[in-house]
This record gives sequence, C-alpha cells and structure tokens, in this order.
Amino acid sequence: MSENPQNPQNTENSENEREPGSVGKPESAGEDVSAGKDAGAGTTAESEASAETVHGGTADHDVRVPVTPAASAAPDAAPSGRRRLASAVWPPRVTRAQLIVALLLFVLGLGLAIQVSSTSDNSALRGARQEDLVRILDELDDRTQRLEDEKARLEKQRTELESSSDQAEEARKQTQEKERQLGILAGTVAAEGPGITLTVGDPTGAVESDMLLDAIQELRAAGAEAIQVNGVRVVADSYFTGSGDDMRIDGTKVAAPYVFKVIGKPEDLEPALNIPGGVVQTLEKEQATATVERSAKIIVDALRPAKRPDYAQSSSQ
Repeated sequence: MSENPQNPQNTENSENEREPGSVGKPESAGEDVSAGKDAGAGTTAESEASAETVHGGTADHDVRVPVTPAASAAPDAAPSGRRRLASAVWPPRVTRAQLIVALLLFVLGLGLAIQVSSTSDNSALRGARQEDLVRILDELDDRTQRLEDEKARLEKQRTELESSSDQAEEARKQTQEKERQLGILAGTVAAEGPGITLTVGDPTGAVESDMLLDAIQELRAAGAEAIQVNGVRVVADSYFTGSGDDMRIDGTKVAAPYVFKVIGKPEDLEPALNIPGGVVQTLEKEQATATVERSAKIIVDALRPAKRPDYAQSSSQ
C-alpha cells in the first residue's frame, strides 16, 4: 500500500489542461511519433491545400491558425465587375465635344462621297488613248496661242494709233479693216482661205438638229472664222430645227448629206472634230457618217442680208 497507484481521473485532467489549438513538444527524443505522422498525414495534406498556415508562439508551443483564401471570400467579384463595365458603357454618355467631332466627320465623309461620285462618272476622256490626250492638249495650246496673237494685234493697233502722225488716216484704215472682218463674221461679205470640208451622211435619218449645232460650236471653239452649210451662211444668231427629212437652218430647209465649208486653221479644226467623244464619234454612234478633208482654199460665198437693228444705235460721236 506504500505505492500510490496512478489515478486515471488525474491523468485525464492533465491531458485536458492543454489547449485545443496547441500541440506540445514531445518530452523526450525517444517518444514514438511515427504513429502520429501516419495518422495525421491525410489531415495535414488537406489542411495545407485548403488554408494558409501561420507559425508562431514560443519555443514550447507551435500554433497553427487556418486562414480562408481571398478568392473564396468574394466569389461574386467577377460578375460584379462585368456589371460595372456594362453600366459604364450603356447607356452611352455623349459629350458636346464628341457630337461636334462626329458631325465634322460626317460632313467630311459626305464631301468625299460626292467627290468620288462626281469623278466616277463616265467621261469620254477616261478611256482615251495617250495620243488622243496629247492631241487635245495641243488643241488647247493652239487656242491659247490664238488668243495671245489677237491680244498682240490689238495692242499693235493701239500703238499705231498713238504714234501715227496722221491719226485720222490711220483710224480710217483700221476702221475699214475692222468693217471687213465684222462683215465676214456677220456673213454680209464673202470670204476665202484655208480650212476644211466636213461631210455628214445620214442614211437612216437619225441625225438631230442639236448634233449639227454641236458641230458648229466645236468648230467655232477651234477658231473657225466663216462657216457655210449647204448654201446657208451660219453666223452668231443662226439656229437649227427639225431632224431627218425636215432639217432647217434659220428656217431654210436643208437635206443630207450636210456639207460644212469652214475657213480656219486646218491643223486646229480637224482634231477638234475627232477628239474622243466629239462630233465624229457622236455621229458614228447614230449610224451616220462623217468625213473631214483639209483644203488650202475654201470659198464661203453664201451671204446674209445686212439687217438694220431696231433698237441698237451706234454710240460713237
């Protein structure tokens, strides 16, 4: 009875004195901990995979506190971000500066569309050959040169009038020369000189009056000084009416073939009729024929009576 048997209750109380979250160190190095490792291997792996472990405490205690991951704390973070993005984008919030920029861009786009539309129209020069384009440029250069020559001639006349000792006689000569030139343009006097003959055949009766008028306008632009069509003198106030068998010039009936006698520089007149999309091509599209012949001497002898103006009077004293 000298030995005091160990009280089981005291042993149980001593084990309960330890905190649940604390794990004590083994009192001796010889204590077997292999069983504890085997028993807690699965639990330790699961706890390390699901939570962070915080180590701390004194040398006698090792405290492990499970920490919940941040991702699991806020599972709705991504959906709320999408909702915030959607609310920021729609409905759109447009500022005044953005409206002005949009309006300017719209006007710029509209202008570009109009320009592209206007330049994309079918043009006779778009499909022209290089030789035709060069010929058109040469014709324009010739027109410019004619205007320069006319300007030089008028300046020469002015200089002669200012420097002549007998200004009255010089003025009379220039007046007569001017009257002759105006008579040719008005069709009251005959004229002759180099030029071309344009013959328009119309076997199907498809030639309209406006086609002949276009030919007259093209010849005048090329420097024609006197024009006669089938015995009718064509001047500034001439007009064309009808078509086919009832074609009339200034009320005078004319029939095909229509023969144009034109006085001017042949090198300018013929290319003006043969430009791409010009008179010759237009007539050929209507199943008509058009031939141009150069000549060193063309006689235009059809005359028009001089009309006395009803209202206009000379302003010279």
